[in-house]
Amino acid sequence: MAKRTAVIDIGSNSVRLVIFEKTSRFAFHILHEAKSRVRISENAYKNNAHLQKVPQERAFSALKEFSYIIKEYKVTKTLCLATSALRDAPNRKDFIKKVKQDLNIHIKVINGEREAYLGGLAAANLLYLDSALSVDIGGGSTDLCLYENRQISQTYSLNLGTVRLKELYFDNEDLKGAQAHIDLELKKLPSILKHETIIGIGGTIRSISNMIMQNKDNSFKKIHGFCYQTADQKSYFKQILQADKQVLIELGVKEERLDTIQTGLLILTSLIKHFNSVKLISSGAGIREGLFLSDLLRSQHNAFPKNYNPSVKSILDRFSVEKKPYLYKRSSQLFDLVSKELKLDENYKSSFLIAIKLSQVGKEIDFYESHRHAYYILLNGLNYGFSHQQTLLISSLVRYQRKKQAPESHILKYKAYLPKTETLHALSFLMRLCIDLFNNFEAKEEIEFTLKDKTLLVKTTDSYLMKERLNDLRDNALLNIDISS
Repeated sequence: MAKRTAVIDIGSNSVRLVIFEKTSRFAFHILHEAKSRVRISENAYKNNAHLQKVPQERAFSALKEFSYIIKEYKVTKTLCLATSALRDAPNRKDFIKKVKQDLNIHIKVINGEREAYLGGLAAANLLYLDSALSVDIGGGSTDLCLYENRQISQTYSLNLGTVRLKELYFDNEDLKGAQAHIDLELKKLPSILKHETIIGIGGTIRSISNMIMQNKDNSFKKIHGFCYQTADQKSYFKQILQADKQVLIELGVKEERLDTIQTGLLILTSLIKHFNSVKLISSGAGIREGLFLSDLLRSQHNAFPKNYNPSVKSILDRFSVEKKPYLYKRSSQLFDLVSKELKLDENYKSSFLIAIKLSQVGKEIDFYESHRHAYYILLNGLNYGFSHQQTLLISSLVRYQRKKQAPESHILKYKAYLPKTETLHALSFLMRLCIDLFNNFEAKEEIEFTLKDKTLLVKTTDSYLMKERLNDLRDNALLNIDISS
């Protein structure tokens, strides 16, 4: 597969370009992103879905500049898809032909089920839930995908979209007509297509989630993986639906969303009620990532290998100084040995070991401030497969790996995400202990450890430097440490 792949998504509202760079077989990161709100579907739904001249010109201009970016980044593979607006347009062939001839970009128009599948594929692989219902509210359609055990089981596409409803109903102040249209479409859904957790995909849901996140004054503002209980937002949703333009601005709606945020929210609240969903998780990944993954994982049944995380591997590929398999292996053994004594639940083991694996990444930037650099890299680079709680825990353990525990100021700032203080202190202590014991270069195979009467007995051939490193850890209330040669 190409090292750099460009994915272009021509939606009803926006056209977007994402350039993905592979760092190893399945690991990748986003190298560049661009978008333009061309609204290619503007006035189409009022004209029997025909694409209008001016919107087509805007879309072509954006694609032309995308082609410059693709060339600049030396991309070797370009994938371009179009969704509802072109799918519905009787005159789409002329636009597709012009783009192919003038820009050498081949547009593939996909059906609603494929659109739903790609969104679900991104959610199943790049979020942390084994099962959920992905919902992508676009300008012309709403696409749904149910996945279970990270395998897609149901897909469905509805003729519900923000621009579609705006032009057909909201522009005529026909709110009842819009709701009737939504209700009629929802009746088409099979009863099996439901889940208590919705994965929200697309600009409309991200905008709504971002507003909720800002209102909650969260200390960790990351839209991918942001979670809220739907019942807690009922009054806020009602406030948005009833607001005029000025109030919407005051509520934090961006200019580009002012004319479609209410149609999108009306669709979303109707879906929440229909599915009786209690939780919504925002996804920063959607059909662009889904299309990239369908190409990347085509020989893997569209799934990453078991226990594989593309963000972890990509960070290691880009920032790791050297591999430390011994550190990881022995840390795993020590966790198993002392976890009961430290009152650590087994559920924390995977996050703890990822922190161990990533503990050295900051050295590639600067040795003396390596832990600070590592913290920033992980806080912003652990994009896929982790909850906000897991991201904060892993990043915090790496940041304070040379300390016995994280400072109270840090714990207070991220109190909503971190484990209870005793658990965090125990994990921090164990992190420091593992680094001091196993992150060495000599006699590493000679280290033996046992646990007896709340004392960790460490036996090693070369212990002089180890004893020095562990001096600061001896004074703790968690575990006695005894080193002998």
